[in-house]
Amino acid sequence: MNLELVLITGMSGSGKSVALHALEDAGYYCVDNLPPELLSPFIALQQQQQATKVAIAMDVRSGVSLPLVPQQLEALRQQGVSLRSLFLDATTDALVRRYSETRRRHPLSRQEGRTDMPEQQRVLMQAIELERELLADLRDGADVVDTSIIRPPQLQSYVKALISAPDSALTLVFESFAFKRGVPLDADYVFDVRMLPNPHYVPALRALTGRDTPVIEWLREHEDVARMYGDIEQFLQRWLDALARDHRSYVTVAIGCTGGQHRSVFLVEQLARGFGERWAALKRHRELDGA
Repeated sequence: MNLELVLITGMSGSGKSVALHALEDAGYYCVDNLPPELLSPFIALQQQQQATKVAIAMDVRSGVSLPLVPQQLEALRQQGVSLRSLFLDATTDALVRRYSETRRRHPLSRQEGRTDMPEQQRVLMQAIELERELLADLRDGADVVDTSIIRPPQLQSYVKALISAPDSALTLVFESFAFKRGVPLDADYVFDVRMLPNPHYVPALRALTGRDTPVIEWLREHEDVARMYGDIEQFLQRWLDALARDHRSYVTVAIGCTGGQHRSVFLVEQLARGFGERWAALKRHRELDGA
């Protein structure tokens, strides 16, 4: 049996430890902050011991050896290792807030002191942007998870769902969100459906969601909703085969409305059901899942 390797990288403070704990719960042998120089010999040792599931976290603390990682990953793939790479990201504002709340020091910041002071926040933001530059190559080759406004249990569920999806074919992730809380960083495609009829203005539907039958029936009565579904479906049908040929593991399609409760949720549910007949399809509801 081939070794399954999950590599977790990402921004400091983005939740890599939470993701690693989720994989440990899923039966993976987990190692945190493994130096890139030790990746190949470590995997060779695991293969000798007939390990089947291994998860490794790497971050910017590895410093100058990070550029070695993409080449090492390609070599492991050539050896038959089943590899999945996850990159955890978050907005700069979210990362600054987390550091301010925990009083932790960023690994690239040499300045001590309270991170909630203006000068320390400026230094922290500079460290975060430098980290983005250093990790850019790892992000490009990975499946990105935006942790900006999700809670640890929600992140654990996301990671487990991604890892449990079949790795032999393209996996589609349909995600609903509210524009008022920002566009997800992990979105490959974003569709704005705020121009569609809004159940929020129907008193009997306001407290419900796009998963509830009365909302579903109400939205199905509107021609514009069906036209939007058809346009998104046609776009994806045209390009998914090309994305699969490009060796993409995951494609995240984000559907946004004003509150992330009705229209975007309805369309995500319908799209995941429709495309799930051919592709591996996951669904997320950022605002509902985090409620």
